[in-house]
Amino acid sequence: MVLRQPLALLGVSVTALVVGVLWGGNISAIYPIVEVAFRGESLHYWVDLKIEECRQAQQAIQEQLAAIAHSRGEATPNQEAWSQGSRQAPQSGLSQQTRALEAELAQVQLRQRQYEWLRPWIQRLTPRDPFSTLCFILGLLLLGTVLKSAALVTNSILVARVAHQTILQLRRQLFAHALRLELNRPGQESAAQMMSRFTHDMNAIHGGLTILLGKMTREPLKMFACLAAAAYICWPLLVFSLLVVPPAGWAIWRLGRLLKKANRKAMEEMAQLYGTLEEALRALPIVKAFTMEPYERRRFFDTCRRYYVKGMKIAMYDALTNPVTEVLGITIISLAMIAGAYLVLHQKTTFLGITISAQPLSMPELVLFYALLAGAADPVRKLSDVFSGLQAAFAATDRVYALLEKAPDVREKPGARSIPRHRKHLVFDHVWFGYVPGRPVLRDINLTIPFGETLVIVGGSGCGKSTLVGLIPRFFDPQQGEIRLDGVPLPDIRLRSLRKQIGLVTQEPVLFHDTILNNIKYGSPHATDEQAVDAARAAHAHHFIEQLPNGYDTVVGPMGVGLSGGQRQRIALARAILRDPAILILDEATSQIDVESEQLIQEALEKFILGRTTIMITHRLSSIGLADRVMLMQDGQIVDIGSHDELLARSAIYRRFHSLQYEDLRAA
Repeated sequence: MVLRQPLALLGVSVTALVVGVLWGGNISAIYPIVEVAFRGESLHYWVDLKIEECRQAQQAIQEQLAAIAHSRGEATPNQEAWSQGSRQAPQSGLSQQTRALEAELAQVQLRQRQYEWLRPWIQRLTPRDPFSTLCFILGLLLLGTVLKSAALVTNSILVARVAHQTILQLRRQLFAHALRLELNRPGQESAAQMMSRFTHDMNAIHGGLTILLGKMTREPLKMFACLAAAAYICWPLLVFSLLVVPPAGWAIWRLGRLLKKANRKAMEEMAQLYGTLEEALRALPIVKAFTMEPYERRRFFDTCRRYYVKGMKIAMYDALTNPVTEVLGITIISLAMIAGAYLVLHQKTTFLGITISAQPLSMPELVLFYALLAGAADPVRKLSDVFSGLQAAFAATDRVYALLEKAPDVREKPGARSIPRHRKHLVFDHVWFGYVPGRPVLRDINLTIPFGETLVIVGGSGCGKSTLVGLIPRFFDPQQGEIRLDGVPLPDIRLRSLRKQIGLVTQEPVLFHDTILNNIKYGSPHATDEQAVDAARAAHAHHFIEQLPNGYDTVVGPMGVGLSGGQRQRIALARAILRDPAILILDEATSQIDVESEQLIQEALEKFILGRTTIMITHRLSSIGLADRVMLMQDGQIVDIGSHDELLARSAIYRRFHSLQYEDLRAA
């Protein structure tokens, strides 16, 4: 995701590098201030003095080497040979003292070359007066601080841009993937869990990206810049100071694993909290009617309490991070101060028998070394402050990408094709299906529905009627058997091509938080307003829509909460009518409509179902009058199928169903 923004990432890297380099460079200004300006000297005088000191040191070392060679009776190398470096001297048989002196000589020669390289630049660019030199150094420090601040601001803006755009792309990808998944089925993600990923988890990932591209990029560069400068001053002393880093690093790594695990569990509890909240608010009338407010409060509190426990565990691990890093920083600086003070105060080059430097360190060099270690400790402290957020982001990323990598059960086969409008027949061939393995809901369904037929499906609750019609648009696929449309197996048909031929009205009609007109045109965006109004008339919804304050422009509210159940069903029916489907599926589509409105809708359906295959699930006798055939289901099987009169004549189960419906109708 992040890699789709290469220019922004390049800008983040460049600005972070500038911040790191200038951080170390600004701290290094301590050395010329202490070494040059506070002594009342200029940089001109200082560089000439350093070159002269190097020459004198070389002369002293060369004299010592000559004395050693003379004591051994060896020829003394001439000055020119020594000036070319100790590598030209014979190495065989040299004493340890001689090798140490030659190594020291090589370092002095290297420093002299560096000072000689600096001298023309210093003479050209810096003032000769000591006070002007101090002002010049402070001016450079101010300029470096301004440039570092500008780079930091730019870096923060670019990091925010990358993080926001990445989350935008990730949310878009996750939503597109969620639309392909089967929600609210056993073993599948619930809507509440998905909401948790889109909100809580995404916020954690956004925070983690901001940390990763911001502080986790800038602060290590600042630290490395300081450590590199400290290593240049005296790398053995730096190595000695960092002896405690490996065990402290192991402790931080362990804390990181514990934090990630705790954050993952906290996110799972947050998903449970979303689910509890959603259920209680959606079922609020039931909660109040059954006086279950105390139970729901207790259930919600229990979920919140579990999340609180997980949050406290995260807080405990996070609280341990700062002490570990603080102890690490203090230990490093303490070791450096002990070793460095010993070397400078006693003018030694070894500590505890370990050679630290070729020549004793000066006080300004040691002060700068301490300042650089302090400069390296500050980024470590800042990183420890964001450690918990980073681990939370890792846990959230695992959860989100686990969902993205989850393949939907219903997939389009490679080579799937579009088909023309349905004209022949719909066939169920030995179809078995169950939501849970080993517990079939549909058992050996064999059914052929010719084009243009109206099939009414009746049966008791839970017998598999809605599951059967849900297989037609491939909301799920059968475990055994095959469904064919006009001779083509459904998996061989492109999903869009298949579903564009289907109009669906469910028992619980779904409306969106939009206008009535847009809800009717949902699925038929190219239809005109006049066509949408005609569909509303056919569904007998036009009359009540016109009486609303804004008519067809009335916003129905979330899930159509501003309308009655019967009004929502008629709008959903108008939506299906406007789609002009080849296959119309009505799943208890008139269950919430009064008898008078139902009779009017039946009259409209008598005309609309002509020239299309219609499958109706119903408990009402009035719908049976539209049927070419009636199919009776029980326990996931087809018990009988035929005309209404045929079933009355030969099926006791159907006669009992008919009798019960007749009694209900007479009572009404």
